[in-house]
Amino acid sequence: MNCVILQPSYIPWRGYFHQIQKADVFVFYDDVQYDTGGWRNRNRVKTAAGTRWLTIPVHSQGAETLQRPINSIEICWDQKWNSKHLAVIENAYRAAPYFERYAPLLRSWYEQRPRLLADFTIRQTMDVAHELGISSTKFLRASEVPVEGTKTARLVSLLQQIGADHYVCGPAAKVYMDEAMLNAHGITLEWMEYSYPEYPQLHPPFDPHVSILDLLMMTGGEAPRYIWAS
Repeated sequence: MNCVILQPSYIPWRGYFHQIQKADVFVFYDDVQYDTGGWRNRNRVKTAAGTRWLTIPVHSQGAETLQRPINSIEICWDQKWNSKHLAVIENAYRAAPYFERYAPLLRSWYEQRPRLLADFTIRQTMDVAHELGISSTKFLRASEVPVEGTKTARLVSLLQQIGADHYVCGPAAKVYMDEAMLNAHGITLEWMEYSYPEYPQLHPPFDPHVSILDLLMMTGGEAPRYIWAS
């Protein structure tokens, strides 16, 4: 059984969804340490003025925030960031071929007011997976699975609890992944290779690393052809 384990992220890029498509079970790694400046609460979209960051504000407790798990991070609702993010996305993609198709889904996201960041981003990710036609992947949260150990040992424990024997992993993990430990427990390892074709974008030059929203708005139901069907 193929398994992918990734931290929940805010409207991720297409490579994230390629990994979901490869997985029989996809695990949101929601109980590991939150990282500021990463992709947990921010991503980029293309606009007429260039690439723009969208960042969800979270309640910060200084250095303590860095020691907290992702699933404990609370969204800060002291400012109307949700309406601002929606306005930026709508203005950026109003002229896109499939804007009207996805506008209701966008608005449903930004009308909600969840307390926890992970609840918001996980729902978005699962909604987008559905829009991409991913129907057979089972979604879990790591916090729902009892595991032991740290680093690769914890990963092995999680994979064993799920019953996975094949782990699909992004190339950034090569610097710390103990492949021998996985193999010793009967788990094979597959490294992702991200090589995707360009697609039409509203505001050149082409940027391959923006949020999946860009690909959806521009290609609609053809989006999978630019990810795993390429």
